[in-house]
Amino acid sequence: MQDKIKFEMEFPIHASPQLLYQYLSTPSGLSEWFADNVNSRGELFTFIWDDSEEQAKLITKKSGERIKFKWTNNEDESDNSIYFEMRIQVDEITKDVSIMVTDFAEEDEIEEAKMLWENQISDLKHVLGST
Repeated sequence: MQDKIKFEMEFPIHASPQLLYQYLSTPSGLSEWFADNVNSRGELFTFIWDDSEEQAKLITKKSGERIKFKWTNNEDESDNSIYFEMRIQVDEITKDVSIMVTDFAEEDEIEEAKMLWENQISDLKHVLGST
């Protein structure tokens, strides 16, 4: 088993942090761009795509700022060092808004994972009317 490597990406986005947070933190918001359907029961979120289903546990969230999930299919359930986080960053001077994504992938899957995030965020921008 390969170690997963942490990577970060930044996506400038034209939307208010409050609106953006709704799309990052609620099942209805996430199902607009991240998955075909999203359900939540407490801290457990179920992400549904065409023929697959993944569950993630909500680890932390801070309103208008960030949300962090951990996939529950990881080998070590208690290991919170493998997660994915979406953080809203606002430039203090220009007020430009960006989404900072932190995720983990095996070395030979990083490029694929980055492309997936680029596609997802592109969908999010489309939903927000922010191209």
